[in-house]
Amino acid sequence: MIRRTFLRGCAGAGVALVAGSACAATRAAGPAVVQNATALTEVFGDGMKLTAVAVRYDRDINTTTLPSSAFTVAGRNVTRVYANTSPASARNGHDGPWVIVELSAADPAAALWASPQGGGPSSAQPAAPGAGSPSGGPPAAGEAGPAPTIRPAQATITQTVPLSAADGSVAVPTGPTETTDVINAIVDDFQQLRYEDPATGAALDYNLFAPAHFDQAKRYPLVLFMHDASVVGAPPTGPLVQGLGAVSWASPENQSRHECFVLAPQYGTVVIDDTYRPTPAFDATANLVRAVVNQYPIDTNRIYATGQSMGAMMTIGLNLAHPDLFAASYVVAGQWPTDQTAPLSRKRLWITVSEGDDKAYPGENAITALAQQRGATVSRAVWNGQSTQQQFADAYAAITANDSSINYVAFEKGTAIPPGTPAGGSGSEHMSTWHIAYGIPAIRDWIMLQHL
Repeated sequence: MIRRTFLRGCAGAGVALVAGSACAATRAAGPAVVQNATALTEVFGDGMKLTAVAVRYDRDINTTTLPSSAFTVAGRNVTRVYANTSPASARNGHDGPWVIVELSAADPAAALWASPQGGGPSSAQPAAPGAGSPSGGPPAAGEAGPAPTIRPAQATITQTVPLSAADGSVAVPTGPTETTDVINAIVDDFQQLRYEDPATGAALDYNLFAPAHFDQAKRYPLVLFMHDASVVGAPPTGPLVQGLGAVSWASPENQSRHECFVLAPQYGTVVIDDTYRPTPAFDATANLVRAVVNQYPIDTNRIYATGQSMGAMMTIGLNLAHPDLFAASYVVAGQWPTDQTAPLSRKRLWITVSEGDDKAYPGENAITALAQQRGATVSRAVWNGQSTQQQFADAYAAITANDSSINYVAFEKGTAIPPGTPAGGSGSEHMSTWHIAYGIPAIRDWIMLQHL
């Protein structure tokens, strides 16, 4: 009986094989057909951009025969075309049902993140007319200016020449195809959650990244990222799409070296301004960290804080208010009243500012000088903000040679602003700092090596 069943199965398989071959032959006789198109986004230092479209065909496409002129995308410049086995950008193409059409990130239409505000209290950039505080300045603590927007990732793509499929058939040009789906690299790996703090009464939307297949029996570091005031009022994913401050820690490259959880609150109003009197969201953030620690396998000796502008001020303030919470902190473009910062001499900090930032630069000069007077070891350096990654790595090796507890880097004045960008005073220097600061892997490596 078992043998008879087995033979029947084999016969059935043979029939299926013949039918499948006939089906394949029939399909090969007809043209390859577009099934759908997916928009692919990527986050850069200055925000999320639509950088590619993945076109799905009903069969594998030959990648070696694809010219960059094979497609046009309305309002965009096509830079590269290749086939792939999945809807994702790749260094090398492979025969597959997806054709990846890469687009220039420099296109004006590429940007999906837009904020009408400056970076926050540390910025000298004026608020937009009618925006912010009733006094006409930037929003004060507890206030919110015009909300940032996240533009939908949409594109219209048209095949312009015949394409060769791997089975010998041809995909003939058809009419325009609209994207119907979106894949947001790294951003999609975060959960959007909400925390209601019983101690302060404040409620916080937040984003949480967990390492893939994390083990409850292990303990993992946690990175807390706090955004600047220009992100206030954005949708919950605002901290993820505004720049690299959160997603850089969750990238596959970073996770391959340092598996960690990443926590990124989204603040509905400004948490702290130049009066340095925070709203309840300040302590609620510390309580959120503790709540996440209680829920997930977090190593309490390796909790790190980082933030830009308003978030940098919060990073300093939380270190002062909760001195045993963080093993190390990355402070980007922010400051605090110097006479309150003596306890920072006992902390491990990496500080990055721009020389052209007329608040953060003198502020951190004073803070690091006081820390050194109080016994901290401080290493200082001026870096060119337009350095290559190898140049940044060499500069990192030089500044860390002394194993100081505080490393303080200032980008040389004018070098944080992209070439060709009109100089915009301290505000441009201020906001451009974090466009670069979170894209330097060696600094993230240093943070992750610290522990209580």
